[in-house]
Amino acid sequence: MIKKILFILFLSTFTLGFSQQKSLESLSAAPNPFSNSTKISFIASSKSTIIFTVRNVLGTTVVKKNLQTTLGKNTIPFFKNDLNSGMYIYSIQNKKQIISKRFVIR
Repeated sequence: MIKKILFILFLSTFTLGFSQQKSLESLSAAPNPFSNSTKISFIASSKSTIIFTVRNVLGTTVVKKNLQTTLGKNTIPFFKNDLNSGMYIYSIQNKKQIISKRFVIR
């Protein structure tokens, strides 16, 4: 009896873990590295508000914007402006998840 209960509990937990769909995916920047501008692309599974953040390698936030996504592929144009050359970490965050990657400014 206990084995059956444990099996059912395991099976329901396993199924729940795989049924949760990612709401943001395929984050990328092109071109990377770049000199003046790049395009940040990602796929959203629904319309939502995200927070787009860029941090330097010390963890200091240098850019932070609230943006509205559309269903499907989304693109954020990013301009260097007054940022120095170097590596930066960019991320997108919604209520369910956060995805971060790196880009390099020449």
